[in-house]
Amino acid sequence: MKEIHVKQITESVKKMFIDANYFLGDDVKGCIKVCASCEKNELAKQIFDIIGKNIDIAEKGVFPLCQDTGMACIFMEIGQDVHFTGGNLYEAVNEGVRQGCLEGYLRQSIVRDPFDRVNTGDSTPADINVEIVSGDRVKILVAPKGFGSENMSQIKMLSPAEGVNGAEDFIVDVVRQAGGNPCPPVVVGVGIGGNFSKAALMAKKALFRPIGVHNSQRFYEDMEKRLLDKINLLGIGPQGLGGKTTALAVNIISEPTHIAGMPVAVNINCHVSRHKEAIL
Repeated sequence: MKEIHVKQITESVKKMFIDANYFLGDDVKGCIKVCASCEKNELAKQIFDIIGKNIDIAEKGVFPLCQDTGMACIFMEIGQDVHFTGGNLYEAVNEGVRQGCLEGYLRQSIVRDPFDRVNTGDSTPADINVEIVSGDRVKILVAPKGFGSENMSQIKMLSPAEGVNGAEDFIVDVVRQAGGNPCPPVVVGVGIGGNFSKAALMAKKALFRPIGVHNSQRFYEDMEKRLLDKINLLGIGPQGLGGKTTALAVNIISEPTHIAGMPVAVNINCHVSRHKEAIL
């Protein structure tokens, strides 16, 4: 049995929440550079140049990449041989987000109730998802999720008879409807299977996968590549102003589902597809 004090969780979450908001991952930066070099549209080239300067300014000046520093979305894979000491795990995670928000001077973006709209003042509570796995390690994934892109997400309970073509048509149409609202070029997370709630969760988790890493199943790898081509043919382009780069990646996660259903969820990320990972 491995013991982990919850203070380690708090410190890790705090650092990742701050770093994710200030420093864009190499996978995203690399993909943006490649896509920028392939653009023919002059306005798209200008937008990519501005995006590159923004990334550089954020890194050198230690500023947030975007004014929307997001809702803290956290996935934890906890080894069944781990024992937490010193307090409540969920409280420790939220304390890390709180400290990260205040010490990192990040925008306070969470309201306590959807209708009274009173700000909690520290970007808590976080969206926390826990999975128990084998072993004695804890893997923590942190993604600040801005709502310009989150608001463009959709889920549809398709009939199994609609098949691959029906699923792909829906996914592409979600991006078409989103247009320039999610600050493209976007990363498209897709969850297929499970049930209503599981599909949405898979779509969110798919956004954590590094750009350039495909689904391990050849069928879904091919589907990801095919969807990326279809989405980039929409011509929405960087910031919705035209061009060949509407999406940087399409990431799919699938799960078994019921014989009568085929849930498909789409969760979109903006071009600052922020995510950090730590293993304790």
